[in-house]
Amino acid sequence: MSENFVLQNVRLLDGDSVDIKVENQRIAEIVPAGKGHGDKKVDFGHGVYASSGWIDLHTHAFPEFIPYGDEADEIGYKTGVTTIVDAGSTGADRLPDLIHLSEESKTKVLAFLNISRIGLQRIDELSDLSLLEEDKLKESAAAYKDYIVGLKARISKSVVGTNGIEPLRMARRFSKDTGLPLMVHIGSGPPDINEVLELLEENDVLTHYLNGKANNLFDESGKPLPKFLEAIDRGVQLDVGHGNASFSFRTAEQARNAGIRFNTISTDIYRKNRLNGPVYSMASVLSKFLYLGYSLKEVIDAVTINPAKWLKRPELGRVAIGDAANLTFFTVENKKTTFRDSEGEERTADQTIVVKGVVINGEYIEC
Repeated sequence: MSENFVLQNVRLLDGDSVDIKVENQRIAEIVPAGKGHGDKKVDFGHGVYASSGWIDLHTHAFPEFIPYGDEADEIGYKTGVTTIVDAGSTGADRLPDLIHLSEESKTKVLAFLNISRIGLQRIDELSDLSLLEEDKLKESAAAYKDYIVGLKARISKSVVGTNGIEPLRMARRFSKDTGLPLMVHIGSGPPDINEVLELLEENDVLTHYLNGKANNLFDESGKPLPKFLEAIDRGVQLDVGHGNASFSFRTAEQARNAGIRFNTISTDIYRKNRLNGPVYSMASVLSKFLYLGYSLKEVIDAVTINPAKWLKRPELGRVAIGDAANLTFFTVENKKTTFRDSEGEERTADQTIVVKGVVINGEYIEC
């Protein structure tokens, strides 16, 4: 359905039940439920929430690269996500190919540019410093500025090899030269996590912050590291980036107990963890945070308002008359569901989020 239509009886996060009229791919009217008029209607009945279209700040949408690749629409609108940000799958060499693929997708695609020109063509892309070519990076960032939202540096032992912290020092320089923030992947050391934290600045994104590896952000007693708290105070943004190996229920509970909250919830989704878990979908990841005790509003804000603000595209995070019609519809169902983290630990939750459909670019699609 791509013409004008009315979405009836949807519930906003503030509790209001409304009808939303879509005309010419934009939100034309938001009125109390039952007051919307139009020839074509989608009646959701009761209990279906509507939010602005979900945004996933950490995905891998370049299907050619294995293991970290997938098709944009498979990890995008088909799972309730209307905007995805590819987290450094491509560097300067293949960025044009990623953008070409994105133009053929319904899902809106933005990207972090990998600081290695080869991107994830191989998974130790920062082990050879000659691949960190600043001139090529600058050319790509300038040529595709409408797509590029930042630079991606994967700073863990398997990626940097014997180079330690040096790739991040180079990334910091690239960031200053281009004016683009960093998304920094953390994992096993070396380098030591404290070395990484010292180089992060305001508006950088620290992804995988809830990983359960030995080199993580909490000490043996579960308290946050002092340099982690200093980074938060500087304005470093915390992103979940669940992935195959980067989300631990235990670490997430330590963070919550310490009062450390996520800025954004993202999946780090690609074909393997979409089909075989433990990620599966954004709805599955969000449900884990309901289980951890966060409110529905906190959870949904982390995939709407918060990433839209970081992206400097506030219109992507709101439901307002005049804005482009990109919406996600979902329910919160009271049924026991078992979820698994990246460590293999399972927890049984009483509630789960289920996606029902999206409006993307003014088109309603049932999921």
